Amino acid sequence: MQEIMERYQQGNDLVASQTVNRLLEYFGRGISVIINILDPDVIVLGGGLGNVDLLYTEGVERARKYVFNSGELNNRVLKPKLGDSAGVFGAAML
Repeated sequence: MQEIMERYQQGNDLVASQTVNRLLEYFGRGISVIINILDPDVIVLGGGLGNVDLLYTEGVERARKYVFNSGELNNRVLKPKLGDSAGVFGAAML
């Protein structure tokens, strides 16, 4: 994923741009379903997705057109405090 993001940011790779745009669109759709059904106060993105900064900005913006409340998002989307190692810490605690 890191290589795709680097190519996307360079702006000269059509396939990388299409891949990231597809990721953002489907993220927006997916997160809107969670918001529409559960209406959580906070959504924490875990795993490797937590490292994709565009999801917290552009990805959330794409969700606006799919949420039921006229595009108003009162839900916070946050990075995990433990980064992408949160699952490892949880397993170690067990």
